[in-house]
Amino acid sequence: MATVLETASVVPGGTTLADLPRLLPLLRELNDLKRVKVAGVEGSMAEQLFARSWQALVAGEDATTIALRETARALVAVRLPGYTVPLLTSLGMSAEEAEATLQQALLSAGVPLAPALLAELQAALVMEALDGPTETLLPAAPAFVAQLAAQPRAGATHPGRPRIMLIPTESHADHCALVAVYAVLLSPIFSAKPGEAFLTALAHHLHNATLPDPGFAGDELLGHRLPTLMHQATALTLTQLPPSVRHSTEAALLRTRTLDSPAAEAFHAADVFDRTLEMAWHDQSARFRLHQALDDLNIVHAGFTQTFHQQVLGAAGLLPEVFSPGAGIVSHSSGLKS
Repeated sequence: MATVLETASVVPGGTTLADLPRLLPLLRELNDLKRVKVAGVEGSMAEQLFARSWQALVAGEDATTIALRETARALVAVRLPGYTVPLLTSLGMSAEEAEATLQQALLSAGVPLAPALLAELQAALVMEALDGPTETLLPAAPAFVAQLAAQPRAGATHPGRPRIMLIPTESHADHCALVAVYAVLLSPIFSAKPGEAFLTALAHHLHNATLPDPGFAGDELLGHRLPTLMHQATALTLTQLPPSVRHSTEAALLRTRTLDSPAAEAFHAADVFDRTLEMAWHDQSARFRLHQALDDLNIVHAGFTQTFHQQVLGAAGLLPEVFSPGAGIVSHSSGLKS
C-alpha cells in the first residue's frame, strides 16, 4: 500500500501535507496541556485525558466516540482549562449558556481544522453535555495509567553524549495523550479513522508502565535485548485489560510498527509532532524574556489599574521601552510621573 509521502503528498478529497502548517499553531497550544493543572484534580490536563480515555475503553465505549469527545475537551481546555458544564451550572449558569460557552471555546481553538472534523467535535461536545460528567460513572482506570503518569520521559539523549535533563519533565501519560489528540486532528489529512489513530497513540508506550525510559542512548545500548524486553513488558500490561479491549489494543500496537495504513500514518505523524513540539516548548521557555511579557503579551493589560501599574513598573525601570533583552535594565525613561 502506498503511503501519503509516496503519492505526491495528496490524499483523497484533495487534502495534502501542505495543510500541516495551518495546524501547527494549534498543535503548539495543545502541547501546553502537559503543563496545565487545575485545583482538586490530580495530574496535568493531558494526564487526566489519558486516564479518562482508558476508563471509557474499559467500560466498553467505542474508541471513535472517546476519541472525538476527548479531542473536543482538549480543544476547550486550550481556551478554558478545567471548565465543564457541571462547573458552570454550579456557579449559576444555565445549562444552555454553559454549553454555548464551551462550544465557543471549541470553535475559537478549532479555527484551523477541517470543517467536517470540527463539526464532529462539536457534536461530541454536545453529547458529552447531554450525558453529564461520565467519569464519575466509569470504572477505575487500569493500574498502568497511574504508572505511566509517574514514569518520566527520558528527555534528550544520544549515544556517547550526556543526557540533557529538561524540566518540567513530561510523563508518558502526557505524551500518549497529546499524540492521541494530534492523531485525531491529523486524521483527515491521512484519511484515517479517528478512533484507530487515537487508540494507537494511547497504547504506544504501554511497555513503559514497567520499563523506565532510557531514551535513544539507552535503547541503542540495549540493542537486540530491547525488543524482547518491550514485548514482555507490554504483554504484562495488557493483562490488565478486559479481553475485548486487549484485542483491539493489540491490533492498534501492530500499527506502531508499520506505515501501511492511514491510521498508522496519522499516528506516526502525531508522534513526531509531539516529540518535536515538546523540545520546541523547552526552547521557547529558555528564550523567554521579560520584555515579551510586558510588551508582546501585555501583562499590564487595560483596566482601572493599568496607569498605576505602569507608573510603579516605570519607577522601577521595568517597562518594555527601558528593558533591553540580553542587557538587562538600562535606564528609566518612561515619561510617567513617579
